[in-house]
Amino acid sequence: MSLYPNIGFVSLGCPKNLVDSERILTELRSDGYNIIPSYEGADLVIVNTCGFIDSAVQESLESIGEALKANGKVIVTGCLGAKENQIREVHPKVLEITGPHSYEAVMKHVHKYAPKPKYNPYTSLVPKQGVKLTPKHYAYLKISEGCDHRCTFCIIPSMRGDLNSRSIVQILDEAKRLVDAGVKEILIVSQDTSAYALDKKKESATKTVFWNGMPIKNDLITLCEKLGALGVWVRLHYVYPYPHVDNLIPLMADGKILPYLDIPLQHASPKILKAMKRPGSIDRTLERIKKWREICPELTLRSTFIVGFPSETEEDFQLLLDFLQDAQLDRVGCFKFSPVKGAVATDMADQVPEEIKEDRFHRFMQLQQKISANRLQQKIGKTLPVIIDEINDEGIIGRTMADAPEIDGVVYIDNLSKSAVKIGQIINVIITNADEYDLWGTI
Repeated sequence: MSLYPNIGFVSLGCPKNLVDSERILTELRSDGYNIIPSYEGADLVIVNTCGFIDSAVQESLESIGEALKANGKVIVTGCLGAKENQIREVHPKVLEITGPHSYEAVMKHVHKYAPKPKYNPYTSLVPKQGVKLTPKHYAYLKISEGCDHRCTFCIIPSMRGDLNSRSIVQILDEAKRLVDAGVKEILIVSQDTSAYALDKKKESATKTVFWNGMPIKNDLITLCEKLGALGVWVRLHYVYPYPHVDNLIPLMADGKILPYLDIPLQHASPKILKAMKRPGSIDRTLERIKKWREICPELTLRSTFIVGFPSETEEDFQLLLDFLQDAQLDRVGCFKFSPVKGAVATDMADQVPEEIKEDRFHRFMQLQQKISANRLQQKIGKTLPVIIDEINDEGIIGRTMADAPEIDGVVYIDNLSKSAVKIGQIINVIITNADEYDLWGTI
């Protein structure tokens, strides 16, 4: 083993898991370990797993197997780590297993199998913003762990626990470090963003804290106001539709945070929503959407839905299609219900046959593609701010305020004016064309 041990690292799953990976990598670099992009030559390999649905479990197990075959010395962490027996059944030679956000336990195991190197400030420098796995110009910022909801299709609370919000002071300090390091877009993530700080109000009567010498409230609205004052794009993900979400829309209209709301609605049938243990007033949701767009006409609405949930009839599915037509959402993801061990819905009666799930999935997506295409056509001729993600031989690729990285569309840009453009820069682009997902434009 070298003086400064090499650690291989595999990060799987959602942006929340990515933030966990960044935290572990920052701890590793702070302790003087080298992070290498391969199994070969690594003194130890860490696999940060996902365990939300069966396909993610399979991917995680396969990644663990690859690491074991190529290296043999593997520590497993992350959501699937909460199911140690399931991992041991397939991969008994894994050295250690921990659950999600178990940073201290992971580091303890690393020190055991690859002793902590002697600290050297000249070789163990870590940037103030920590180690990031995203491009320099954007970063995910996790504001809480866990969730207090018990949706019947989800096992996240069993893996990540109940809601546990970070201090607003910690979040704002981290955000400022990111901005000082050159980040132009902060993506707020958690399991339930709109529940931020509600757990702290239950624990303590103290609702005011101090940041930069000024008293501030420890709540979501204040957090968004303070983040918006940092002068960068602030994008909200995973916003459960609490009533107080309405109070975020004026902030978007005022340009303090991006006019983008990622709000997973899951279905539109009252019967199915009740079975999911989700809010069930779709008429009220449509009223809210109409009001939001009146307050903030530039608002982009993203949502996700599940088709083929147990007991879903053709009538239930038609209610979902009707809702899509009425709501005219900008960005939509759709998933076929997938049984997950430990989820209540897995054992429900009236499971929907796979061929019906597949049929409904395609019908859903065909309708939404038409809606998305129509929404994007309305952008043609407009001049929109675009953040630049990539510059290659074929041209420039960026995103509008309506597009989150990796999950939404992009803008393909022709640099007709031959302007000097850099990655991370925000420029004005004239939109000239559109399809169901992406835009084309010129500088």
